[in-house]
Amino acid sequence: MNQQIPTFFLGDEYFIDQKVNFLKFTNEYKVYNEQGAQIGVIKQRMSGWQKFLTLLINKAMMPFHLEITDTNGQLQATISRGWTFWMSKISVTDPNGVEIGIIKQKFKFFKPTFTITDPSTGDTIAQITGDWKAWNFTIKNAMGVEIGKIGKKWAGAMKEIFTSADKYNVSIDPTYAENKQKVAIVATAITIDMVLKESK
Repeated sequence: MNQQIPTFFLGDEYFIDQKVNFLKFTNEYKVYNEQGAQIGVIKQRMSGWQKFLTLLINKAMMPFHLEITDTNGQLQATISRGWTFWMSKISVTDPNGVEIGIIKQKFKFFKPTFTITDPSTGDTIAQITGDWKAWNFTIKNAMGVEIGKIGKKWAGAMKEIFTSADKYNVSIDPTYAENKQKVAIVATAITIDMVLKESK
């Protein structure tokens, strides 16, 4: 059943381009569609004390807060984590602050695995597994059927635009349902680089 979800999440191809802001200690990623038009931004929000603590404490233990906004600055989804010491739990919320997904991560021999579950039922929505070093990830639904990929292979016009290592593509099967589960999956997939960097 088609549920009302932000237009940002109706696409099937997302191209993510990192912009590092050294002065603010944070990363910002621009998000493009398959035509090369910018459709949004992923920003890391940090308070002054958090910026200070990054100099003293392993950031893999610290909370983080990522906001996905459209080109008008309207919030589309949020990815956040509290203080953690091992294998963190990450929350995905919609623009109204309602939790729509819980991400749990595991690392096996440099092959990170992210399981996304429905917060209301505890059921698995999807699993993202991959080779972080080679930057190939596979997105599968609860039945183990592949519904998407994350990688560094570009198609069409984007091949000319994206050449550096800090850019990647998220591709979702066009037949996958347009509902809050897709929001949770896409939000997780397009922020995966930031999540991995904050977890190191």
